[in-house]
Amino acid sequence: MLADPRQSRVVLLNPARGSVAGGAEAFAIRCFEALALLPTCRDLLGVQLIAFGDYRPSSLSAEVAAATEHFQSEALSPWRDPAFAAHLADAHVGIVFFGGLYLEEDVLIAAIEGATRGYEVRLLSDLAFARREADRQLVVNRLAHHGILTTTVRQTLFEWAVARDDRALTLRIQQLLS
Repeated sequence: MLADPRQSRVVLLNPARGSVAGGAEAFAIRCFEALALLPTCRDLLGVQLIAFGDYRPSSLSAEVAAATEHFQSEALSPWRDPAFAAHLADAHVGIVFFGGLYLEEDVLIAAIEGATRGYEVRLLSDLAFARREADRQLVVNRLAHHGILTTTVRQTLFEWAVARDDRALTLRIQQLLS
């Protein structure tokens, strides 16, 4: 089933978290192409971008920072934030796309907890930075066991365009992605 952008949110966990793995700078460099598409998700399709945990707008492009709403809660437990829960309920959100630092820690736990709470959860692999790259496939396998699909921002952007059933919008997104 195609994800409806009106029922979707993109959530980044700790996009500015620092560590020996490179932290915010490595995340921004490695995920540059995918991050650059996020304002398009908001501007053309109305999909909001939310950040939890360690977040510094200066570590992202001005466009991405302007498109991001930051919740002050801890990234490990976004589901316990009453404002986030209200935001999802008020907007009738049923699909949450996760990315951020670190895939095998905060992203893994938040994704599984979201699926447990009844949300359709997807992993944006091009926005999910692992502390240990060797653990990536193990995490993806574990998430799949919980019904969590892995995708990319590019795939999702096109999926959202097709789900809107707007030929002009779909062609515009195709052109953007080519």
